[in-house]
Amino acid sequence: MSQLQSFSIQREVQLRFLSPQDLEEVKRLCTEWFPIEYPDAWYQEITSNPKFYSLAATYHSRIIGLVVCEIKTKAKLNNEDGDLLAPYFASSTQVAYILSLGVVVDFRKHGIASLLLDSLLSYLTSKECQNCKAVYLHVLCSNIVAISFYEGRNFVVHSYLPYYYTIQGKPKDGYSYVLYINDGKPPWSILDYISHCGSLLTKLQPCALPRQIMRMVQRLVCRMLSSGSTDSNANYTY
Repeated sequence: MSQLQSFSIQREVQLRFLSPQDLEEVKRLCTEWFPIEYPDAWYQEITSNPKFYSLAATYHSRIIGLVVCEIKTKAKLNNEDGDLLAPYFASSTQVAYILSLGVVVDFRKHGIASLLLDSLLSYLTSKECQNCKAVYLHVLCSNIVAISFYEGRNFVVHSYLPYYYTIQGKPKDGYSYVLYINDGKPPWSILDYISHCGSLLTKLQPCALPRQIMRMVQRLVCRMLSSGSTDSNANYTY
């Protein structure tokens, strides 16, 4: 498939928001693309409720791809996604959740998915959405194509979600992926804290510290080591 063909198709692709009249077509496409069964109410919501950013890519008036995203506050995140942002962000801080992104088989590898995602990210990084600090999604561990697509666009794994999906009655594992935008930051990991402490220590000049402080630090360390040794021994007395 040549770049010229892809460019030719992209030139004729138009983007528009979904409407209630698209409900049946969207339902058919999602059933074809995804192994998850969505309730009818979900299709009604994404095709009519303005809280969803539901964008369709059309080719000669035919829907060939779509992306659906919901912008929500940090306070409304599910438990498995509650640690998406650093703790100092307020509960009113917004995040964007990509519910679905799909393209008709015959139009894949023409850049349609990238076009849809880029349009979404362009909106989410506009002045209107500066309070939105992250874009995230869930994906099946077995969906290598989708994982490769998102990783190629700088999304990173946030967490592993065992048994997150139920596909045809069987539990399936998933991942959550995230892209931080508008100066959004993730929580610090243990490695971040260690790195930060190491950075601070390299900036200190022990010779410039008062001797009394140095002695206090030494005594504190000795007490901690002594206490740790006692506790350790106690663990083996039973």
